[in-house]
Amino acid sequence: MRSTLRWIGLAVLAVAVAVWLFVGRGPTIAEGSALVLDLGGTYVEASTSPLVARLVGDAPRSLLGLYSEITKAERDDRIGTVLLRIRPLGVGWAKAQEIRDAILRLREGGRRTVAWLELERFGPNLEYYVASAADEVWMAPGSRNPLVGLAAEPLFLGGMFEKLGVDIEYERIGRFKTAVESYAEEKMSAPNREMTTALLDSIESQLLRGIAEGRGLEPEQVSEAIDAAPVSADEMQELGLVDGVAYFDELVDTLGDPPLVEAEEYALVDGSDVGHDPVATLAIVYGTGPVVTGRAGSTPAGGSVLASETVAEAIEDAAEDPEVRGILFRIDSPGGSALASDVVWHATQRARAKGKPVVASFSDMAASGGYYVAAGADHIVAQPATYTGSIGVFVLRPVVGGLLERLGIGVEPITRGAHADLLLSSRPLSPRTRARLRADVRGVYDLFVARVAEGRDLEPEAVDAVGRGRVFTGAQAREAGLVDSLGGLRASLRELKRAAGLDPEADVMLVAYPQPKPLVLQVRELLGLSVARAAREAVGLARLPEWLPDGLRGLERLESHTPLLVPPLIPRIR
Repeated sequence: MRSTLRWIGLAVLAVAVAVWLFVGRGPTIAEGSALVLDLGGTYVEASTSPLVARLVGDAPRSLLGLYSEITKAERDDRIGTVLLRIRPLGVGWAKAQEIRDAILRLREGGRRTVAWLELERFGPNLEYYVASAADEVWMAPGSRNPLVGLAAEPLFLGGMFEKLGVDIEYERIGRFKTAVESYAEEKMSAPNREMTTALLDSIESQLLRGIAEGRGLEPEQVSEAIDAAPVSADEMQELGLVDGVAYFDELVDTLGDPPLVEAEEYALVDGSDVGHDPVATLAIVYGTGPVVTGRAGSTPAGGSVLASETVAEAIEDAAEDPEVRGILFRIDSPGGSALASDVVWHATQRARAKGKPVVASFSDMAASGGYYVAAGADHIVAQPATYTGSIGVFVLRPVVGGLLERLGIGVEPITRGAHADLLLSSRPLSPRTRARLRADVRGVYDLFVARVAEGRDLEPEAVDAVGRGRVFTGAQAREAGLVDSLGGLRASLRELKRAAGLDPEADVMLVAYPQPKPLVLQVRELLGLSVARAAREAVGLARLPEWLPDGLRGLERLESHTPLLVPPLIPRIR
């Protein structure tokens, strides 16, 4: 196996070197060309080499990479049309808004934008929402109606654990810190229902308003069209939701059969060829995945983690670099360890003390510990749909004595110390230990509130009033004072340039910290992940089912007996 991987690695490296040597200054783009961008699959907040991403077909795509390609096309007068071929997207609503904003900028820049939907499952609301930003929306003849309304389906596992003989003890601060309910209860509490309903209402409002603006309709007309679904592609056209129904080749013919430029070819166009002239360097540090202590790059399943030592060191290295004028902290995290969150928060304060402004830019989620790490930034930017806040804390403690009894397993706990029963899993906590645990959780919450109050220039009482574990959308968080402005990468960069004393419209060089690994190491790691993924699938250990809440994913490294800054298990809204 090792020999085989070595030869594969050498072969991939040889291809990479060949591409590097022979691409020259990039392709020749004819005037009036149509750039074809395939939008589909998963987009992540990462700095993976575009070359590696193209060489390894199943690697997730970089959202920043897509942003960069669209920005080039926005400036490239040789591109007359951008043709967006949209298939199922594995992103949240905030990333969808990031892509949508980029399409709107193409329109503003004079590019004709045409979206073509190729979808066959019910309810691709998000994909249509992205497409509605284009000048024209077309559907493949066999596509299904993309608008059937939104749905969320929270899961509650308490009844299952009860049948297994497992009790779930917990302490929490904040009535909206409902993550514990997903494990300990059988149904939704009133605060949980209030919060989930508010999130669904906010996303629906953004969906209706965005589609209405894109299609020149009223939100009420879009709502009526949703209530009439499912309808055929032809009926979608009658309702004014699409401009035509055609196969891809037929659509190209309607555009006048322009020269087509595929995304892989356009990626070889250098930014300088379209006038990109950076005047300064800014750093981008990614905080992606569950917040954990120490140094790490991924979970056992291959997902990203926000490891305290790795991220804090990246922030401090960027702050020490004399060429770096400011730091963009790009966050896509559901939270996790309270200790790790505070370590990263401290790194942002050290960077600011060295004169380097820090702007936090939120992607799909910056909740609980994911919000904590950003609380001390100079400026916070979120998309209207970003899951934000969840200022609260909880601790879970499974009690498996009943399960052991059912299995015929004897256990005889022996302890030393007044509160040593915290280390046991076979019996409930004593009242005095429970009180001690409650006080510890309260202490973590009070520190969280203090960090937010300091960073947001609020009184602790005001932070507590909007905290208590509640998750907001970015739009709601803006009203609550938890974020400064709404927008995506472009808005975040404008704020950072302004804070760094630069013209907000100036071109900058964006450098990732920590620095990307050498190409050969990236290839080796990607090959290793592919082999590991294949091995897991071979023994039935593939990824968790898609229907599970996002909050259940990537939490392998989090301890159940320690205070956690994790939001409620927010169900996926589709």
